[in-house]
Amino acid sequence: MTTPADAAAGRSDVSRGTGASPASDAAAALLDELVGQGVRHIVVSPGSRSQALALAAAALERAGRVRLHVRIDERVAGFTALGIGRETRVPAVVICTSGTAVANLMPAALEASHAGVPLLLLTADRPPELRGVGANQTTTQPGMFRNLLFADDLPTPEGTAGELDHVRETAAEAYARVTRGPEQGVGHLNLPYREPLAGSLPAWFEAGESRAGAPARAPEPGDPLTLSQGMRTVVIAGADAGPAAEETAHAGGWPLIAEIVSGARFGRQIVHGYRALLRDPALGGRIERAVVFGHPTLSREVTALLSRADVEVIAVAGPGELLDLNHETIGAPSVTVEPGDPDREWLGSWMRASAAQAVDLDAPAPDLDGLTSKDPLARAQATRAELAAIRRPLDREQLAAAVWAATWPHDRLMFGSSRLVRVADAVLPGKRVPVHANRGLAGIDGTISTALGIALASQDADRPGVTRVLLGDLTLLHDVGALLLPVSEEHPRIQLIVANDGGGTIFDGLEVAALASRDDMDRVQYTPQSADIAGLAAAYGWEHTRVTTRSALDQALITPGARRIIEVPLER
Repeated sequence: MTTPADAAAGRSDVSRGTGASPASDAAAALLDELVGQGVRHIVVSPGSRSQALALAAAALERAGRVRLHVRIDERVAGFTALGIGRETRVPAVVICTSGTAVANLMPAALEASHAGVPLLLLTADRPPELRGVGANQTTTQPGMFRNLLFADDLPTPEGTAGELDHVRETAAEAYARVTRGPEQGVGHLNLPYREPLAGSLPAWFEAGESRAGAPARAPEPGDPLTLSQGMRTVVIAGADAGPAAEETAHAGGWPLIAEIVSGARFGRQIVHGYRALLRDPALGGRIERAVVFGHPTLSREVTALLSRADVEVIAVAGPGELLDLNHETIGAPSVTVEPGDPDREWLGSWMRASAAQAVDLDAPAPDLDGLTSKDPLARAQATRAELAAIRRPLDREQLAAAVWAATWPHDRLMFGSSRLVRVADAVLPGKRVPVHANRGLAGIDGTISTALGIALASQDADRPGVTRVLLGDLTLLHDVGALLLPVSEEHPRIQLIVANDGGGTIFDGLEVAALASRDDMDRVQYTPQSADIAGLAAAYGWEHTRVTTRSALDQALITPGARRIIEVPLER
C-alpha cells in the first residue's frame, strides 16, 4: 500500500479527476470487459498509481455490477481473492498500486497457480520512462509473474484510437485463459499509467452500462479414459478432488482413500486408517492401479504408493498442477468405468480392515436407567459418568471431531496447514461437507484471508451457513492482519477455531525432532509464542471465547455471531 507521503507527492489538479484521463478510460474499459466476461468480485488495496482502477471499481459497485472488498494489505487482498475463486471457481480481481504492493501478491499467486484456482491480478505501474531510473515506488513489474498461466504488460494509455479495443481484447484473453481449458490459474495484467492518474469516467460506464464483448465459449472436454474392471485398484482423493472421486470408486467397486481436504470423504467405500493399511503388504502391497483425483499431500504412504514403478497411476485432470510422481503417470481428462463384475474380494478385504481402523470419538450414551434408578449407588455412578462426559477435556482428536460434527453441507470448513489437518485426516469419519484448504503449496500463509473470501462468496445473496477455520496458533498469527476489516466492509459469518499449544508442534513428527536438541528446536523450529489471542480479538473487533471442554466447544460452535475466535488451549 502506498504511503501518505508518496500519495501526496503524486497529486496534481488534473490527477484529482478534474478532466479527461486516458488512465481512467483504459481502467473503465478493462474492468467493464472483465465484468462482462464473468467477474463478480473485486478486491482493492488502495494506492496512488492505481487510483483510476479503484475509482472504476467503486463505480461498478454503485451500479450493482460487482461486489467490492477493500483491504489495506495486498497479501491479505490476494488471499481473499483466492478464497473467492476457490469457492466460486470464477476469478476475483485484485487491484493494487506499484512497487512492493505487487510483490505482496506473490504468495497468493503461487498457491492459486499450483492449486489451479482462477485469479486475476491488476497491478498499476509507472510508465516505461520511469523504470530503472530511480523513480519513487518503481521496480521491474513486467515479468514478475511470468511463470504463471498468463501475463501481459499493457501499453501506457495515450488516448489514441484503437487502444481501448486492445485493452478489451487482452482482458477477454486473460479471463479465458485462467478460467477455460484444461488448466486454471493466475492472470497478471501490468498496467503502466501516466498522470493524470484519474479523471472523469466515461458517461456510459458511470451509468452502469456495458460495452463488453460476448464471453468466450468453453472448449469441449477431451474424451474420457475408460477403466477396465479386474485390476486391484484404489481411488485416491487429494485436495480439491470433489465428488467425482467417490462416484468413480462407487462405479468401479473400489476402495476410496479420501484425504479430509478432498471434499470426497463420504460414501460406503471410504477407507478409515488408510495410512496403516497402505503399509500392510496384504493390502497396500497388492495394489496394481491407483486412480487419482486432486492433489494428495497429507501422507507419506500415499506419496510412496504413487511413486512405485509397479503401480499404474492414472491422474484425472484437475485445474491444478499435473501429478506425476513416478514419471510414468497416465493423464486423463476424465474417467468412466466399463460395465463388469467388480472384484468383491478386493473391496471386501479393504472394508473389513477399514472397520477395524475406525476411531469412535463420541461420548458414551447417557445411562438413562442408572440416572433414573431408585438405587442411590447406581444413580450416583451414572451421574458421575455423565458429569465426566460433560467435563471431558479437549485434545486434538476431540477438537477435530467437534468441528466436523458441527459442520453441515450449507457450511464451509477450511483447514490450515498445521498439525491439526493431519489429526483430522487420521480420525474423522465420512461426511459430505464442503471443505477447503490451501494445499497447492501447503503453506500456512493467508489461511484467514482465504477463509474470509470463501465466507464472502458462499454467503452471497444471504445464503445460510457458517465458515469454520480449524487452524493452529502460528497459522493464526502468520495472517493476523486479515482480522482487520475496514468499518465499511461486510462482516461474514466466520469462526476461527484455534488450537493454542504454544507454537510449532507439527515439527514433533519430523526427523528434526530426533536429531536436534530441545534448545535448538525451540530456537529455530517450534517458534514458542505467548500471544494474547483474546487481546488480539478485542483489538480487531472479533468476539473471543476460550474453551477447555468438549461440551463448551460444542456450545461455542453453534452460538450465533458474525466473527468469533474460539481458542482451545492444548498441551504440547
